Amino acid sequence: MEYNKTKKTILTDRLYLRIFDESDAETVQVLCNNINIYKSTLYLPFPYSLNDALGWMKNHQKNFEEDCSYEFAITDRINGNLFGAISLTNNQKFNHGEIAYWIGEEYWGKGYGTEAAKAIIDFAFKEKKLHKVFARYFKSNPASGRIMKKVGMVQEGLLKDQVVM
Repeated sequence: MEYNKTKKTILTDRLYLRIFDESDAETVQVLCNNINIYKSTLYLPFPYSLNDALGWMKNHQKNFEEDCSYEFAITDRINGNLFGAISLTNNQKFNHGEIAYWIGEEYWGKGYGTEAAKAIIDFAFKEKKLHKVFARYFKSNPASGRIMKKVGMVQEGLLKDQVVM
């Protein structure tokens, strides 16, 4: 993981993590307007509109500058194709953060989520000096749980009836 503080970017072997730009909105809308993505995430609406994408991206830069959360576009390091998103919250009071991510369905199974999660965890500990990083996933999305295991996360508990849909 190679972090560029000035550009607010992270490089990995295959990925370039960067702040979202308004020009990403159409691709985000297409990737997120997917029932399988919706079912695997907590906060995405469905159907997902262009305005949803623009509204979601609106405060990313401010959030980053205020050290409250860091939302990165997961893109191909070579050609810039957008695969998904990964974020890290920064709870300064407790010195911990939560990671969350989604990958466009056409890019599932290629290791992009795992590579991005490893990079964001390194960023959390090395750059932001957080004490702890945690994540949650739906039982209906075991692939997300496998990503967490692959990056060294350990299950601490089970949140029963945490989300009622």
